[in-house]
Amino acid sequence: MNQSDTPAPLPPRGSSGASAALAEPTRKVSARWVTGLVLVNVGINAAFFGPINIFIGQQAIGIDPANKEAILSLVTGCGAAVSLVANPLSGALSDRTPSRFGRRAPWVLGGAILATAALLAMSGATAVAMMVLFWCLVQLGANAAYAAITAAIPDRVPVRQRGRVGGLAAMGQTGGILVGAVLGAVVTGNFLVGYVLCAAALLVSVLPYIFHSDDQQLPLAERRPFSLLPFLRSFWISPAKHPDFGWAWLTRLLVYTGNQLTIVYLLFFLRDVIGFPDPALGVLILTGIYAVAVMISAVLAGPMSDRVGRRKPFVIGSSAAIAASGLIMAFFPVWPGALVGAAVLGFGFGAYLAVDFALLTQVLPTATDRGKDMGVINIANSLPQVFAPLLAFLSVQYLGGYVTLFVLAAIIGLLGAVFVVKIKGVD
Repeated sequence: MNQSDTPAPLPPRGSSGASAALAEPTRKVSARWVTGLVLVNVGINAAFFGPINIFIGQQAIGIDPANKEAILSLVTGCGAAVSLVANPLSGALSDRTPSRFGRRAPWVLGGAILATAALLAMSGATAVAMMVLFWCLVQLGANAAYAAITAAIPDRVPVRQRGRVGGLAAMGQTGGILVGAVLGAVVTGNFLVGYVLCAAALLVSVLPYIFHSDDQQLPLAERRPFSLLPFLRSFWISPAKHPDFGWAWLTRLLVYTGNQLTIVYLLFFLRDVIGFPDPALGVLILTGIYAVAVMISAVLAGPMSDRVGRRKPFVIGSSAAIAASGLIMAFFPVWPGALVGAAVLGFGFGAYLAVDFALLTQVLPTATDRGKDMGVINIANSLPQVFAPLLAFLSVQYLGGYVTLFVLAAIIGLLGAVFVVKIKGVD
């Protein structure tokens, strides 16, 4: 991070030197607040993964069946490229938002409205260019909302509660993925209706949080003057100056890449390799198993890491489980193998989401830049959506097929378990 844009450390909440918006939280958040947080995660992930896992693929088949893989990779890759910019930029702008409704709530609502409108437009797209444009707008809006809701956790949740809240947020994310899969199965191939239902789910999901966000207003006196070059330079967080942040970012990138490679062509894997008679239903079944496993492991691992006061052993174990799921899918490409692989992936990824999120909030460089810094972290979530479709396309078409794809996913995911040991400031 550029030194000219680095604020001095802030005193604890309640001291005269910092407002409630910037001080380190010490008071536990309420169940109502956590419920609102979970629902926002449900809606955002339904808007993301219903289209990614089902509707964009079905739309691609309708436009050009022979090139469906290339279309899916193009649309999702372009949207993910937008998210790389939208997430940290929205987080940084929310850090500086002095609205009387707080720093984060306006971005959650505004982003959800934009993504809802774009999903409705996506439902009528009849050409690849239109799909790319509208999906990029979905990513822009949904990532603005996601950046803000993610930054709200270190804003409001004390460290001793972050494993539990991180686990519940992970449960919400997985619930959203499951909602998307349910919608895909319910509409039985009618992706137009599916997009409309995803849009409705997103908009409705943010309302409980908006009405009860308890978002702290940033006083104008504590809003730093805006200067373009220092602002842009602040997005570079030096690994030399903040090594724990750098290693945590790299670990997240690797694990998310392994997970994304495992699921990106799931619809086509069921259709073309396993020969499942109803691929959309198959995605729903696998997603349901995955979702249940994620929810169980997330709500267990998060609070457990809070109690023992350690994060890294949980991250290492969960990363290894994610890698194991890729090997199962690679060498047992039959329906029972897919069922087992989905369960193992879910247990691993659920524990990872809960505990790694808590770990990440403990290595943020400054309190004034929580939104921006969490946005930079979220690049590690989004970047795999850019290159994972390309890696998947090359693996399936030119490098040996789905065995290569899933083995590659396992190797990359396992590297995440290796590099987490480099983090020194968190046990």
